[in-house]
Amino acid sequence: MEDWNERFWAAGIYLGVSAFAHLAWETLQLPLYTLWTSAPRWEIVFAVVHCTVGDLMIAASSLIAAILVGRSWSWPRGDWKQVAVLTIVFGLSYTAYSEWFNVYVRQAWAYSASMPTVRIGGIELGVSPLLQWLIVPIVALASVRLAVPSKAA
Repeated sequence: MEDWNERFWAAGIYLGVSAFAHLAWETLQLPLYTLWTSAPRWEIVFAVVHCTVGDLMIAASSLIAAILVGRSWSWPRGDWKQVAVLTIVFGLSYTAYSEWFNVYVRQAWAYSASMPTVRIGGIELGVSPLLQWLIVPIVALASVRLAVPSKAA
């Protein structure tokens, strides 16, 4: 397979798995936000779609940034650990910033009492979105790894 075709194929797998997993996660974590009990159903549906599209933008940006910053030109056949670590770091970092900005600065959303939180730098952040950006990229990248053999294969 030609390198660019393989890269696009791998990115497509990553984004496809990410889309499904983020949609599921966004839906399942709804009760952890006040929106679940205070908003009309159409607003909840809009929030899930909006957040899932945002998750895909973060996923794509994080993967591209990981490849560029890491100079991982052999991905998806090589540089797996570096790309995975950087992708997760970028995704988690943006998510922590976004949660802080949208919960405390913009007050665009709020955690319900059932949202477990962790204190990072003096700020309470939701555990669920942080776990989402640890687990979903790992699953999506593992899916690519299974579909695209490494250089050693």
